[in-house]
Amino acid sequence: MHERITQHFSDSIDAKIRAADCLPPLIAQASEIMVQSLLNEGKILACGNGGAAGDAQHFVSELLNRYERERPALPAMSLCADSLTLSSIANDTSFHEVFSKQIRALGQQGDILLAISTSGNCPNIVQAIQAAHDRDIQVIALTGKTGGDMARLLHPEDIEIRVPDNSSPRIQEVHTLVIHCLCDLIDEFLFSGE
Repeated sequence: MHERITQHFSDSIDAKIRAADCLPPLIAQASEIMVQSLLNEGKILACGNGGAAGDAQHFVSELLNRYERERPALPAMSLCADSLTLSSIANDTSFHEVFSKQIRALGQQGDILLAISTSGNCPNIVQAIQAAHDRDIQVIALTGKTGGDMARLLHPEDIEIRVPDNSSPRIQEVHTLVIHCLCDLIDEFLFSGE
């Protein structure tokens, strides 16, 4: 049992080392886009399913409350946190539209969509990206594996932060680190002079 646990730690470390070789420029670029949106009175919308929904809510809570420093709240919204809205849309329309319908109602040009999926193939995330593009909302996609359908939908101005791994647990662990990097860089850009 001890060896199995140690292997999980080792696999996670290896995934993060591989990610550290290729993701920093993309993370930096994504943080700059988010900062520009926030400076221009935009907001960040975030969505995902399952563990990725937890990641989306985690990111939003860090912006609305705080990451490591006390600072004013930043405008962000998780599209996966309202069970009444999600179940209503899923029941009355389709689960594929639970995020896209919210984006069409709440998203504005200049906002950012943070779309999270380890596989990149979730139909409701794909439709969320399409809705974001319809509203002139730039997309930052956190993916893994091949990037899936999400990667094929992205426009040149969008950013894909694809974890170079095929294991969903390892991808999720790196996504958490990417989220923390984004939060840190946003705070550094906006509040380092305070």
